[in-house]
Amino acid sequence: MDDFGVYAVFGVNGPPQKLLSAEGSSRVRVAVPPSVRQVVLFSSGRWGERICVNAELSDSDRMPITIGKLTPYNKCLSWEQWEEETWIDSVTLNVSLEGGNLSTEPEVIMAVKEYTPKDTAAPPAARELHGKRKREQTAEEEEGNDWTKRREEEENTCPNATTEKTTPVRKVRGQAKGSQKLFASGAETTKLKGAGEKGAAEMQGTVGRTPPQSAVRTKTPLASPSGRWGQTLCPIDAQTAILIGGQGARMQFCKDPMWKLCTEDVSWVAAETLAEGPTPEARIGHTAIYDPDSRRIFVFGGSKNKKWFNDVHILDTQSWKWTMVEAQGKVPPLAYHSCSMFQGELFVLGGVFPRPNPEPDGCSDSLYIFDPRLSIWYQPIVTGDKPSPRSGHSACVMQERKIYVFGGWDTPVCYNDMYMLDLGLMEFSAVKTTGNPPSPRSWHGSAVLSDTKFLIHGGYNGNNALSDAFVFDIDTNSWTEVSAPELSVPRAGHSIITMETAGHRCFSEEDEDADVNGGRALLVFGGGDNEGNFYSDLTTVAVEELLGAI
Repeated sequence: MDDFGVYAVFGVNGPPQKLLSAEGSSRVRVAVPPSVRQVVLFSSGRWGERICVNAELSDSDRMPITIGKLTPYNKCLSWEQWEEETWIDSVTLNVSLEGGNLSTEPEVIMAVKEYTPKDTAAPPAARELHGKRKREQTAEEEEGNDWTKRREEEENTCPNATTEKTTPVRKVRGQAKGSQKLFASGAETTKLKGAGEKGAAEMQGTVGRTPPQSAVRTKTPLASPSGRWGQTLCPIDAQTAILIGGQGARMQFCKDPMWKLCTEDVSWVAAETLAEGPTPEARIGHTAIYDPDSRRIFVFGGSKNKKWFNDVHILDTQSWKWTMVEAQGKVPPLAYHSCSMFQGELFVLGGVFPRPNPEPDGCSDSLYIFDPRLSIWYQPIVTGDKPSPRSGHSACVMQERKIYVFGGWDTPVCYNDMYMLDLGLMEFSAVKTTGNPPSPRSWHGSAVLSDTKFLIHGGYNGNNALSDAFVFDIDTNSWTEVSAPELSVPRAGHSIITMETAGHRCFSEEDEDADVNGGRALLVFGGGDNEGNFYSDLTTVAVEELLGAI
């Protein structure tokens, strides 16, 4: 007898309700009552040949709010309204089964069973549901809660911003528009302190209002990623890269978190993966590193609102299955750190860490190494002059024996210094540079151009998003500023990689029909301009052109 079933619990007091069974329909739709603030979906029984259960919360226009998947390895999903800020009253749960002996029964439309609590006490107010205050608070605690609230409302706030200065808006083909700045200045942050949702909306109105939902919604599938910042773009072979995570307009975490980029024809395809355990939650400020020997992507850390992560998830690019590592050793939750791979190990440096949870308390100056073969974290013995605590910096592995660390911030300072870690000696040293160096910045992009040169582009200096680009030569320890029309748009929190590309057209503000020859190219994706604009464009510059400009 097949005892397989899919059940849902609506609200904290609701009873489990059976949605799918072995004999019934393979599709069901349930209207979620406005009073419900949590939904839990889980399976019970033997999966057999069944592959997965697709679950989707959608709004009244059938636009997805959040999407999940049950598998034989991941048998439970949960959603909470305050983690999904687009959750509104008219929400529908759509569930469909894939694999096995699918029923030909039509889709079933169900209603949530009414539940009457035994006690008649008034339900908690919405504010109490969102918060965790269970007792009277002191003035210090209230101030701490105001800070937490501000961080939750403005995930992208730059901790070291001090003045109210903005970057002029630059429009780019394919960009997605939002209403808030990536990084609020100190004055703006003070104005937002303690303000409610209405006050925040009024503050955002000074930058520009978001178009009404109905004006931007479309029922056609996305052909390319939505605009975002804080994502990762990770090459896995000569012509394929994987996009993971990010956050876009209205501080919403992207509902299309994974894409494949094929540089042969410069096309995007939504990535489909399976899981053998928990999959990575939506996040920004994480890192993703590809190991060509094992053909796996390692995703570490990052943050989501009040959550800070120190988990390691692995994506096998042959089976497209996620696994979560049960690692030994200790590593703190980190975001906006750097992660480099050397001899099969992950070198994690710096980053913002929370102490105590969940508020960020400062930046790290520690180096942690993860050994995938032993699934263990450890701290190496490092000598020399190491970098001061920082996050939002960059790290480039050069000649497979040196890591060059540039820039970053630690409240209230932005850096433009350079450090080098000798991977043979495990010794740090400050690099004395010549030429015209980049100004202090964080959340910039970096990429290796050749055996001796790497690029720094854009970033955030505490006031503005930047658009300049510099090449560093490790043989001469010299900086050279380079100019390319394609890199003239101010952006921070973007991704830069180098890959082989076929000949194709690239779009930029200055020359909308610029031809790019095939060959090795610099690819720039996403980011934001601190004026409410989040980019979804893919800009391409020939590496030869950049090296020739030196």
